[in-house]
Amino acid sequence: MFILFRQVLKSLVLALCLPVFAFAQSAQAPIKIALIEGLSGPFANTGEAVYRNLLWAVERVNAAGGVKLSGKSSPGSMLQLERFDSKGQTEEALTALKAAIDQGARVITQGNSSAVAAALIDAINKHNEREPAKRVIFLNYAAVDPSLTNEKCSFWHFRFDAHADMRMSALMSVIKDDTALKSVYLIGQDYSFGQAVAREARRQLAQLRPDVRIVGDELHAIGRVKDFTPYVTKIKASGAQAVITGNWGNDLTLLVKAAKDIGYEGKFYTFYGNALGAPAAIGEAGVGKVLAVADWLPNVATPQNEAFYQAFLQRFPKPEDDYVHMRMQLMVQALVQAMEAAGTTDSSAVAAKLERAGVSFYGQSGTMRATDHQFQQSLVVGVMERQGSPGVKFDVEGSGYGFRVIKTLSAPEAEQPTTCRMQRP
Repeated sequence: MFILFRQVLKSLVLALCLPVFAFAQSAQAPIKIALIEGLSGPFANTGEAVYRNLLWAVERVNAAGGVKLSGKSSPGSMLQLERFDSKGQTEEALTALKAAIDQGARVITQGNSSAVAAALIDAINKHNEREPAKRVIFLNYAAVDPSLTNEKCSFWHFRFDAHADMRMSALMSVIKDDTALKSVYLIGQDYSFGQAVAREARRQLAQLRPDVRIVGDELHAIGRVKDFTPYVTKIKASGAQAVITGNWGNDLTLLVKAAKDIGYEGKFYTFYGNALGAPAAIGEAGVGKVLAVADWLPNVATPQNEAFYQAFLQRFPKPEDDYVHMRMQLMVQALVQAMEAAGTTDSSAVAAKLERAGVSFYGQSGTMRATDHQFQQSLVVGVMERQGSPGVKFDVEGSGYGFRVIKTLSAPEAEQPTTCRMQRP
């Protein structure tokens, strides 16, 4: 009797386990996305901000059923975002790339350094040629040195941010109409991106505003300056009516804070002055004076935009986490679209679909240009104002200051030519 009971119990346990086993067998392996970014060091806040944006995008895809590689009725593959800390250093990023590939990632994301991005592009090109069974694609959300989609363009690299020349052109569309402006000071970080910003500022000023004098032009070590007072003292002494800078992260925050502290009253034309502590650092002194160019701003006046922003704030309600980028959401949407169209996660097939992707999300849209893998999207320029003033419903990071949109460029208006000669496998 006891033996019979034990056999029945064993059969029952096996029967109960079968659905679980069957589910485990049918479940799709997760699609690993590796975030290689400076998550420690002087720019850790920018890396963490990127992580929140990508995490939110991945969560939405998974909540909707994941990536449907075999049709809408099939179970989807979940996206899995994995963090790799490059500490903001190129060698660390290359080590992280190898680790990510070894751990099964076939999608690499990075952006907060054009120098790092250039090194990753080169390493990925060599890896993909050497190991075709383990090819990866590189999604770039913020490394904006124009060369990355010009002479250094790669079939495996896709940039979703507007590059420096595109951003400068948007700022210049405002500078061109500022007839009172007669003198500017150029300051930036001394690496490929900062050099590109300064070079393009000089070129476009000469073309569009030859009457504007450049009274200062200098670069500083990236991430190493703790006190910008000596720099801002020179800016003030030069008589510059405005500063043009591509600085980002703490290099921008500390720059504008020093300007506030010594009473510099000129304008700041920036690439990234709309977040990561910059508005709070400059405070009242920035009202009407700090301008920023972006692919998206919270105060873009559409119902879809407000719904998008409110959704992000619901997910990340802390004021210090208020750093959201539409382009990163569009990037993940484009990746999913390409994988589903390819019906596979094979990097070659996905890249072939991704280079012609067109996505729309909460009223914002963009398309990938196959010629050079540069995403084409609208750009906006905003000026810092007090929250509650006309056009400023939302502030930034609880600072009490937000950005009023003063210029919008359509995707065709923001587009720039390319010198890329794409080599396809």
